[in-house]
Amino acid sequence: MNLRSAIHYGFSSIVPKFLHHHHLQCRGIVRVRLKWVKNRSLDHIIDTETDLKAVCLLKDAIKRSSSGFLASNSVANWQKLLGLTVPVLRFMRRYPTLFHEFPHPKYPSLPCFRLTDTALMLHSQEESIHQTHEADTVERLCKVLMMMKTSMVPLQSLSPLKWDLGLPDDYHRTLIPKYPDHFRVIKASNGVPCLRLGEWREEFAVSALQKSHERGELDGGEYREFKRGKSALAFPMSFPRGYGAQKKVKAWMEEFQKLPYISPYEDSRLIDPNSELMEKRVVGVLHEFLSLTIHKKTKRNYLRSLREELNLPHKFTRIFTRYPGIFYLSLKCKTTTVAIREGYRRGKLASPHPLARIREKYNYVMRTGVLYRGKGTNMMPQEDVLLDDGEDTTEQEESVEEDPDIDDECNKEDTSEEDLDSDED
Repeated sequence: MNLRSAIHYGFSSIVPKFLHHHHLQCRGIVRVRLKWVKNRSLDHIIDTETDLKAVCLLKDAIKRSSSGFLASNSVANWQKLLGLTVPVLRFMRRYPTLFHEFPHPKYPSLPCFRLTDTALMLHSQEESIHQTHEADTVERLCKVLMMMKTSMVPLQSLSPLKWDLGLPDDYHRTLIPKYPDHFRVIKASNGVPCLRLGEWREEFAVSALQKSHERGELDGGEYREFKRGKSALAFPMSFPRGYGAQKKVKAWMEEFQKLPYISPYEDSRLIDPNSELMEKRVVGVLHEFLSLTIHKKTKRNYLRSLREELNLPHKFTRIFTRYPGIFYLSLKCKTTTVAIREGYRRGKLASPHPLARIREKYNYVMRTGVLYRGKGTNMMPQEDVLLDDGEDTTEQEESVEEDPDIDDECNKEDTSEEDLDSDED
C-alpha cells in the first residue's frame, strides 16, 4: 500500500520512498528557454481528429435522441462545444455518408439529420468494442481517479474527457452501476456531483512509464535499479530538429532525468512545491494522464479543470513548452491541444487502441465519401483499419516563422510564446 492509499484509509505513518531523496528536492538545474517548434505531422493529426471527434459526438447525440434525429436549430449553437471552425449545419452536410439530411415532418423548411446505415453499422461495431474491452475502460477510469488528491473528480470535469478517455457515451448509466466496488457517485461538500474511487487498487498503481521500462521498451536495467530504490526513471524524449545537439539542452535534460521519478499514484503533498523534484513529478503526472487517453492527447483546458485535484501548480501548462522532447503543444483549430510525442510514430499512433481503430473507420468514410449499402457493409473491414497508405507521412518539424500555413482555416491565430504559455485559451 502506498502513501496515497494509506492516507485514504487512515494509515498516515507510511512514508513514501521519494522522501529518501529529500536532499535532491532543491538541487539546481540550469534553466534553458526553448523556442516552440511546429510539428506538421502532429498538427495534421489534431486537425483531422477535431472533425472526427465532432462527428462521433454528433452521432452519439442522434443516438440519444428519442426521435432518432436532430433538427438543425437544436445544434446551431454547438459549434464551440464541438470545437469546429465552421457552422454545425455546414459541417454535417460535409458528410452525407454518415448524416442523412431530410425535412422535418412538421416543418418542411427545417433541415433534420439522422444516421445513415453506414453510421449505424460503425456505431454497432463501436459498442461491441466497448463491451469487449470493458475491463480496460474500468482500469483506465480507476487510474484517473487514483491520480486525484481526493480520489474523486467532478462529473462536469469528466464529461468533456469521455471521448479522449474512451468512455461509453452513457458510461454513468451503463458502466458505473455495474462496478459498485470500483466507483461511487457522491456529492461533494459544495453539492457538485462527483465520481469517487470505491477502493484503492494497488495493481493499477503502475504508470505507463514504469510499464515501458519493465517491458524493456526502454532501459530494463534502469527499471531494475529503480525497483531497488537506487535509480530514477528517464522519460523517452524526441526533440525537435536541432535541439537535441545543443549542449545546454542536453546537459539540462541529463540532470532532469537523474532526478528521482515519483509515480503519479504516490502522494505528493510533502514535496517542496518550488523544487525541481516537484517539477519532475508534474511532468510525470501529465505524461501519465496523456498516456491514459486513447489518442495520447487532450485539450489543455480539460487538464486545467483538474489542476487542483491533480495537485498541479497554477502555471503548470508552461511545462509543455519547457519539455518539448516529451510533449507537443498545438494551436490548431482555435484551441490548444497537448500530446505526448512518444505516442506517435511516422504520423500515426504507435500502439492504437481498438477504439482508435474503429474511429479510423469513421475517418475513412469521412475522407473517401464511401457509402456502404446492403451486402456492401461486408466490405468494411471488421478488424483492420482502412488507411490510405499512398503517401508516407513522415514527421517533419519547422519553426513557426517558416510555416505560415496561409490556406489552413484551422490555423489563423498568432503562435507567439505568450499564447503558448498563457493560462487562458
